[in-house]
Amino acid sequence: MSKSAADENRYLDIERIIELDFVRATEAAALNVLPWLGRGQKELADGAASDAVRGMFDLMNVCAEVVIGEGIKDNAPGLFKGEQLGRWLPGTPKFDIAIDPIDGTTNLSKGMPGSLSVIAAASPEPGIDQSLLDIPSFYMKKLAYGPAVKRYAEKVGIECLNLLSPIDENIAIIAKALRKRVQDVVVCVLDRPRHATLIEELRGIGCTLRMISDGDIGGAMAPSMPNPEVDVYVGVGGSPEAVLAAAALRCLGGDIQAQMWPRDAAEHASIEASGWTAPLDRVYTAADLAKGRNIIFCATAISDVPGLPGVRLSGEYAETHSILMRARSQTVRRIDSRHNLGAKTIRLRSSHAEHRL
Repeated sequence: MSKSAADENRYLDIERIIELDFVRATEAAALNVLPWLGRGQKELADGAASDAVRGMFDLMNVCAEVVIGEGIKDNAPGLFKGEQLGRWLPGTPKFDIAIDPIDGTTNLSKGMPGSLSVIAAASPEPGIDQSLLDIPSFYMKKLAYGPAVKRYAEKVGIECLNLLSPIDENIAIIAKALRKRVQDVVVCVLDRPRHATLIEELRGIGCTLRMISDGDIGGAMAPSMPNPEVDVYVGVGGSPEAVLAAAALRCLGGDIQAQMWPRDAAEHASIEASGWTAPLDRVYTAADLAKGRNIIFCATAISDVPGLPGVRLSGEYAETHSILMRARSQTVRRIDSRHNLGAKTIRLRSSHAEHRL
């Protein structure tokens, strides 16, 4: 066996071994933010989640680098681009990490549904320099849909479903793909002033509208989850969240179309000045944003999201509900864990020690 083939097999094997540790990191984040659920203090919650994720990585024999982190983009506590996680011992496997310690921080701070702790990880793969694409714009325009719609679009011609087409045309195609009436198509959209026209158009079409206040990743994943309650996700949301959603959709078999959405002329000029060479109007798919097959995605629900219940407390126990997936096999695992709060500890980076909950 050649050296490159041996290396590839080693990475495949290590993914199987290490993937549960990524879940332990999102579980730790979900458990460590419970004291901040409904307290209205988003930054303290973000800080608690990030502290727990860093602490778990401190125990992991990996060389991991954050290539997409949420902290820098919104000036909140978080894990930052370029930050190294793991023990970085010689010979340990390398991973690029995209992470959002809390997707749906506002929801969490209000005690509302729709918050997740999310990690996507990509190990080296021949021919791929950058698996998880770091988009320079703050926002992207998005259209996310499930496997049945993706298969239909590929069969008929992918151009039949286009992010840039009028929304009524896209909804009609999605309805046909799902063998539904247009009025039975369920559309998820963030409740934001920038979506006022979009929401008016969707209501005019007559489809069913599910508006969410926060939680962009969960919203984009929802149409591809098993037994989905949502058929399509549309609207403008964060660029890091688009890449994390793309990683999930590579594992779930769905797809996303996304285009950079500069907020103003100044951001447009800043992106061009940064040396970004791709056209700013390019439409990206999940395979563009999360390249290759060596992708792991995991998420733990903090509060309820479609397909995943949030953390439940019962006496001396806490129950967490997570999803763990791999792009290579498109295996989707549900992990329901029961934690004895009298014995459970979480390692925090801030103290370099284990703490009881």
